[in-house]
Amino acid sequence: MPKNVQDPQVASREVLLDPVDHLLLELLIADGRIANNTLASRAGIAPSTCLTRVRRLQSLGVIRGFHAEVDLAACGRPLQALIAVRLQATARDRIARFQRQLAALPGVLNVFFLAGEDDFQIHIAVRDPDTLRNFVVDHLSVASEVAMTKTSLIFEHVGNRSIDA
Repeated sequence: MPKNVQDPQVASREVLLDPVDHLLLELLIADGRIANNTLASRAGIAPSTCLTRVRRLQSLGVIRGFHAEVDLAACGRPLQALIAVRLQATARDRIARFQRQLAALPGVLNVFFLAGEDDFQIHIAVRDPDTLRNFVVDHLSVASEVAMTKTSLIFEHVGNRSIDA
C-alpha cells in the first residue's frame, strides 16, 4: 500500500498530548527541517528531551513523516483538479482495493474516502487539460466500479498548517 494511503480498516486512536507535544508539532508543521537544538530551544526544553519526545510522537504514529512542499507548476503539473467519484452500488465490497488503485495512478496527490453523495474525492495535478481528460477517460470512466465522476478545476487554494486552529 502506498505510504500516503491509510488502511480504512484501521481505526484512528487519539493519543494524549500535553502542551509541549502540541508546541513541538506546531513548530515541526511550520518547519519540518528544523534542527533539534533549535526546536528544543523554541519549546523551552532540553535537546535530549526534545529528541525523546519527537521520537515518541513518531513511534506513536502522531508524526507520520516529514515532507517537502513542492511547487507543482515548477514540476510540470500546473493544473490541479478535484474529481468526485461515485461508485456502483455493487462495488461496495471492492472499496479498499479501488482506493489503493486510485492512489497509485499518475498525478494523484490525495484520495479521500467520503461519507455522503460521493464515495471518493481525488486530488490530482497534471500537465494540461488533455492529460486531465485522459486521466478521467482512461482510468475512471472505464472502471467497472465507477458510476459517475465530476471534475472541478482548482484555481487556487490556501491551507492552514496548524493543528490547533
